Amino acid sequence: MALSKKDIADELVREIEITHAQALQLTNDFFNQIQATLASGEEVKLSSFGNFVLREKSARPGRNPKTGEAVEISARKVVSFKAGPKLKKLTQAG
Repeated sequence: MALSKKDIADELVREIEITHAQALQLTNDFFNQIQATLASGEEVKLSSFGNFVLREKSARPGRNPKTGEAVEISARKVVSFKAGPKLKKLTQAG
């Protein structure tokens, strides 16, 4: 099962007793701030959770999966996530 924004908002309603509309607004504002920060070229570091980092990917040869034709995949920036030590430890516990 995947965690959605609605799930996060529902949990905020239960934990801090705010309205569902307030919880959705808070959740959306949080993710919008992360998006805006990354769009401006800055990294996002969330203590005890992890870091969202912008990486440059260089152009490279590729192939169109439908036609098999060789194509050039353009250079671009991508967002990657690197889990922090506490999150790694939680997700690796068996």
